[in-house]
Amino acid sequence: MTRRTVWRVLSTMQPAIPLSNRMSRTIGSGARTLLLSTAALAMTLSGAIAQTAGDDDDAIAAQQLNLPQDLTVFGKSDPNVRKATAIVNSRIITGTDVDQRLALIIAANGGKVPDEEKERLRVQVLRNLIDETLQIQEAAANDIRVPAEEINQSYERVAANFRQSPAQFDQYLRAQGSSAASIKRQIEGELAWSRLLRRNIQPFVNVSEEEVKSVVDRLNAAKGSDEFRIGEIYLSSTPENTAQIESNARNIIEQIKQGGSFQAYARQFSEASTAAVGGDLGWVRPAQLPDALAQAAHEMQVGQLAGPIAVPGGMSILYVMDKRKVLTADPRDSLLSLKQLSISFPAGTTKEQASQKAGAFADAIKDIKGCGQANELGAKIGADVIDNDNVKVRDLPPQLQDILLGLQIGEATPPFGSINEGVRVLILCGRDDASAGGAPSADQIMAQMEEERVNKRARIYLRDLRRDAIIEYN
Repeated sequence: MTRRTVWRVLSTMQPAIPLSNRMSRTIGSGARTLLLSTAALAMTLSGAIAQTAGDDDDAIAAQQLNLPQDLTVFGKSDPNVRKATAIVNSRIITGTDVDQRLALIIAANGGKVPDEEKERLRVQVLRNLIDETLQIQEAAANDIRVPAEEINQSYERVAANFRQSPAQFDQYLRAQGSSAASIKRQIEGELAWSRLLRRNIQPFVNVSEEEVKSVVDRLNAAKGSDEFRIGEIYLSSTPENTAQIESNARNIIEQIKQGGSFQAYARQFSEASTAAVGGDLGWVRPAQLPDALAQAAHEMQVGQLAGPIAVPGGMSILYVMDKRKVLTADPRDSLLSLKQLSISFPAGTTKEQASQKAGAFADAIKDIKGCGQANELGAKIGADVIDNDNVKVRDLPPQLQDILLGLQIGEATPPFGSINEGVRVLILCGRDDASAGGAPSADQIMAQMEEERVNKRARIYLRDLRRDAIIEYN
């Protein structure tokens, strides 16, 4: 079950803005040193406490399993030997399958993934492929099969997102070390699992009108407070593997901070239903989130990551994509009518030459009197003129949002750009101010609550499939 049905398998492979610099600027160097020292001390103390508690837990576990106190291990198990392939209920997952899926993650990170991180990712990718295989097999056991024509249609939409034909997209994937077959397999798994959940779980999930009314009342009471557009990567865990899952989550966070795509990591690693849309939860209010996630969101700024955060059944990594006020008009939702004037620089243009040409361009723009003169001025100075209507302020780069919100009709932004991409200005031709948004409908709230409950049962369903599966590692 996903909130959206439009497939964006690879459209999330756009590198996210590096977060490490932005986050580090929020703490002064002295305060950062103090925080790190305190954190190190806290980790030392908590480790000692955890070890004591762990000893007690080990004793309880030994009693539950009726384990002997003096153990002798017969044979050898090397934790450093990682299995590259597997056979899942007679379905073979090859090393090529793993390599091609891994290539997508590496491409999403601009090809800059350390070798040790690649090995960790390879293990996780194999786990994902095992789960995907189990989902397809369980759907087939319930007479659910996704027709090849439907998979191809979804693949064509993915290619169209890249403004490519399917044949061109095939070549692009091969150049990245992946293949169309790998993407189509992932599409098949998501479609098959979604339909299986709709048949076997969704009909048995109920949300009462009283529950919905309670949420509506809380939202109306929260008018004017913050709401967030949240991205989440959810990793399930058990008491036995919590430490390993936390370590995996920290590795993912580190890769995203170094410029990796949050959406790409969410697609590959998140175990929530929103993985298919890059982990995007949409706009949510704190009242709609578990307490731990709500508290973290309150303390975060747009563009920041938080985690790993312990939640029931696992851990979450949060990414705040955007922020606004509940049921309150936000100027960034205003729609703008713009004219764009741009000039480009011939190949070989030096920085000095570009600066001179950009300066002359800026001087010409200073005297412009509204959008009515834009076409005439563009022709005079050799600039390209493009009309842009219904542009939402929120969708523009942050640097331009404040500038455009401060302009009067007919005024232009300062020139911006680069030697490679040229210099341009935006002229404000009109603005439709945003109106206050209404509360989501009862049907929307009910659908979200149902989805959350289906998602929870789906994780239990998949856990049971893993337990019953016959998996051979090669």
